[in-house]
Amino acid sequence: MRAGTGDTLIALPGQRIGLLGGSFDPPHAGHLHITEMALRRFRLDRVWWLVSPGNPLKPHGPAPLPDRIAAARALVHDPRIRVTGIEAQLGTRWTADTIAALRARWPGVRFVWLMGSDNLIQFSRWDRWRGIAAQVPIGVIARPGTRTPARTSRAARILWQARLPEARAPLLAEAPAPAWVMINGPMSPLSSSTIRAARNPAPGRPG
Repeated sequence: MRAGTGDTLIALPGQRIGLLGGSFDPPHAGHLHITEMALRRFRLDRVWWLVSPGNPLKPHGPAPLPDRIAAARALVHDPRIRVTGIEAQLGTRWTADTIAALRARWPGVRFVWLMGSDNLIQFSRWDRWRGIAAQVPIGVIARPGTRTPARTSRAARILWQARLPEARAPLLAEAPAPAWVMINGPMSPLSSSTIRAARNPAPGRPG
């Protein structure tokens, strides 16, 4: 199908497709790192980067969507990773609505929602977060300094019975929701917020 950004998304029944949502403001090697880990450890066929029009949990708007998509596409060279702004075309603002729309368009695809452990910490603040967990399995990739807080977060405690051992990560896409796995491995310290801060230092602070 044709996405609003000129991208064509193709998915076949039975494929395992990871969904990595975010503002990607800016996209960086850390995004690639967790995507490559997810492809390998969860045995995914594809990962779609869902570049959001805006993050409702962030107080300031991101850079223009076309600029962020172009930057992400310039970074990605693996054909298994597709960068898309499909949320703008779907008109969805919340993750729960995006996932529901994607599942309706591709009912035979095994979608897996991907997030870093830093996002699991705040997952219970997301709109209809329990509904997200009920729709698709969730793959959590460990991020520096957040593994323990993620494991003890409110969402993790509530979904504790749905947690699968790390050894079952390759089977996550086949697991009925709710199901989630946290995987460990080499971690990248990069984040979009630290990159933005380095580009725009506070007044009086060395650049």
